[in-house]
Amino acid sequence: MTPFELAEKLHASDVVLLAGRLLLSLIFVHEGLQLATHFEGAEKAMAALGVGTPLLLATIALQLGAGLSLALGILARLGAIGLGLFCLMTAGLFHTNFASQSELLHFEKDLAIAGGMFILALAGSGRLSMDRVLAGFAKDTEIDPPVEQHLSVGETSPPA
Repeated sequence: MTPFELAEKLHASDVVLLAGRLLLSLIFVHEGLQLATHFEGAEKAMAALGVGTPLLLATIALQLGAGLSLALGILARLGAIGLGLFCLMTAGLFHTNFASQSELLHFEKDLAIAGGMFILALAGSGRLSMDRVLAGFAKDTEIDPPVEQHLSVGETSPPA
């Protein structure tokens, strides 16, 4: 048995997708909880950056909602797209002072996280997700299609 056959049998890709979802969601759930539990301080800090209370509330809702959707694997593709776009906007709006090494690092980090989110949006949440559990209750419903292997190029993509 080759390593690829063994990994396929053990569904290693699903374990990796679960670990990736959890790691990517951690920063957003943590930050959303921090903003929510320290709302007055966050409100003042955001106001100094020109961000009003309605946008702060939307940020908290996005970070908690989409972060939990990734962690649990419920509509994870949608959550990943939302958080990927959020990271791109955050990088472009708040981290463009490239004279500061710290700001450059935050800019690059946001771009890297956005890239990971878009890859997750393409890959889906895998078998170890609540979408799969819920799909089992709704027969003949395929919420997150499996990834097919293209033999000619060795890449994976969702089926058409």
